[in-house]
Amino acid sequence: MALAMPARIQAVPLLCLLVTMNIASRAAESPATDDPYLWLEDVTGEKALAWVKEQNAVSVAELAGSDGFKSLHGRLLKILDSAEKIAYVEKLGDLYYNLWRDAAHERGLWRRTTLAEYRKPEPAWEVVLDLDALAKAEGENWIWHGAECLKPDHKRCLVSLSRGGADADVTREFDLVTRQFVPQGFTRPEAKGFMGWIDVDTVYLATDFGPGSMTHSGYPRIAKEWRRGTPMDQARTIYEGKPEDVSVGAFRDHTPGYERDFVYRSPTFFTSEVYVRRGGDLVHIDKPADAQLSAHRDLLLLTLRSDWSVGARTYRAGSLLAADFEAFLEGSRQFEVLFEPTERVSLAGFSPTLHHILLNTLDNVRSRVQVLTRKVGAWTRQALPGVPDFGSANATAADSDRSDDFFLTADDFLTPTSLSLGVAGASAVAERLKALPSFFEAADLAISQHEAVSKDGTRIPYFQVSRKSVALDGKNPTLLYGYGGFEISMTPDYRALNGAGWLEKGGVYLLANIRGGGEFGPAWHHAALKEGRHRAYEDFIAVAEGSIARKLTSPRHLGIMGGSNGGLLMGNMLTMRPDLFGAIVCQVPLLDMKRYSHLLAGASWMEEYGDPDDPAQWEFIKTFSPYQKVDAGTRYPPTLFTTSTRDDRVHPGHARKMVAKMKAQRHDVLYYENVEGGHGGAANNAQAAFMSALAYTFLWNHLR
Repeated sequence: MALAMPARIQAVPLLCLLVTMNIASRAAESPATDDPYLWLEDVTGEKALAWVKEQNAVSVAELAGSDGFKSLHGRLLKILDSAEKIAYVEKLGDLYYNLWRDAAHERGLWRRTTLAEYRKPEPAWEVVLDLDALAKAEGENWIWHGAECLKPDHKRCLVSLSRGGADADVTREFDLVTRQFVPQGFTRPEAKGFMGWIDVDTVYLATDFGPGSMTHSGYPRIAKEWRRGTPMDQARTIYEGKPEDVSVGAFRDHTPGYERDFVYRSPTFFTSEVYVRRGGDLVHIDKPADAQLSAHRDLLLLTLRSDWSVGARTYRAGSLLAADFEAFLEGSRQFEVLFEPTERVSLAGFSPTLHHILLNTLDNVRSRVQVLTRKVGAWTRQALPGVPDFGSANATAADSDRSDDFFLTADDFLTPTSLSLGVAGASAVAERLKALPSFFEAADLAISQHEAVSKDGTRIPYFQVSRKSVALDGKNPTLLYGYGGFEISMTPDYRALNGAGWLEKGGVYLLANIRGGGEFGPAWHHAALKEGRHRAYEDFIAVAEGSIARKLTSPRHLGIMGGSNGGLLMGNMLTMRPDLFGAIVCQVPLLDMKRYSHLLAGASWMEEYGDPDDPAQWEFIKTFSPYQKVDAGTRYPPTLFTTSTRDDRVHPGHARKMVAKMKAQRHDVLYYENVEGGHGGAANNAQAAFMSALAYTFLWNHLR
């Protein structure tokens, strides 16, 4: 199997238990503040929740009462609940597992089938775990967080469940044979953490062990080895990080013949120290701190985030290098370059099969896939057929321990997603297994790609989806979406809710590939870090101004939307260029950058934004902190802020406080806070459809 080392804590839809005591303990470390809305950071406080209820009622009354809203909400929910959705599967042993949600199964069914059945239009499934029945029986709103099953027989799994969709979850041992939780089996109490198999009687455990066991970011700083039948507090510590680290963890690679145990420490969001356990010792793997390490059988694979000079050669940031694992530990620095980026071609990811490596790349933000094959010490490469010329594709191994089978997903803005099964190295085109139906009318729509020129002269690509006969008269209701952070790429994939909620009405959709993302590799991301954050905002402004200059739209008809780091982008567009937009939807946002590092997981993102407690760094951070910049004397476009009470990643206080301040200044602002959903904003299809319908209704009301 391939290991991604370390597993990054996610920043988007895009990683402290959500209880008042935990939030209060973090707030106690915060700098003194005269913020009059600090009380809204009390997530579950009676006064704060009363305020939320009042704001929600106002937004629902204004947006959700019309027949148009009800019709749209029903349409979007029908899409999310559709029986024609692709049932994506994970291969465990000889069976294929899927988590399925629809109107009758709000929380989901974990189920399985054979490949022969899966090939059928309507497979027969065996239910393994009914999440709705479990939630009802236990009086909990359990949301599926995944399962790790012990190889090679896959009889026992560690199932993770979240209350209401928060990042914090519980882990419980589950028997795939009896389809029951194991009595007195391994159980991890609710926290941000994880548990992973060593063998059937031993696990690695990183979680909240009590005072001092979590980092300032709210993640585990201690990794332990826990044996069956012993109390959790007697688990043996194998590694302990520092409070200022982001996280610490350990896990086993179960690849037959290549079993290895790894321990890692992440000092920052983008850096890691990695060790191999050999007996009682930890052997340090001497790699660049910001390089991502993977292991596949005899190979050590490094993905570089910075240029690396070793021996007589310098390897470029964004490259993928391969070396013999054991030789590397012994000091050899002989590498084979599996991928080297160019100005507009970057690595989107890779996935080893038994004998090959699937290489996913972006060529000017269009997907390409190659199959790499090692023969007599050299690597050959072959383009994978079936990849769209103008869209997104991703190839991943189905079972890298036992076969060269892979899954391929492919789509674009207008072409529904398809799922195919292929064999790496074979000449045959991958077999199409499933495909989405067309959830919106796309016959009269077209995709195009354009470029804007940012303030410093950098070319910024962006996609456009519009009517083929769109009039360049400046009157088209246009929605511009952006993110621009954490090296996450925005790609042209099929977005059924956007199609039904926006494009079908005649709206134009734009997707901006601004700096801070990963569209052109690490350098594209590095350009917008910390004091360079302004470049992401200048790029987004350039795209907006470019679409106006082409007379595609105008400020009156141009709306924008973004979430999480994209919500911070929205907040800065609000305060930097209120004249440029007709409406804004700001979702699960960061906004108070003075306090972000003291709220929930915020401390883990200081490598992205900087440390606001350092006066020198606050000087540049304050230039992109919307909560401090909003003022009563400026006219802002109508704005809808949305978040979730159960978001234990980006604190809901960001959005709450911003809205309270803007309302006190008499700005045109609406607010809706879902009571569940975690950082994704919604815990089930009904909530997701409602939140989307609110956003599209708000935008259409103001931009048409």
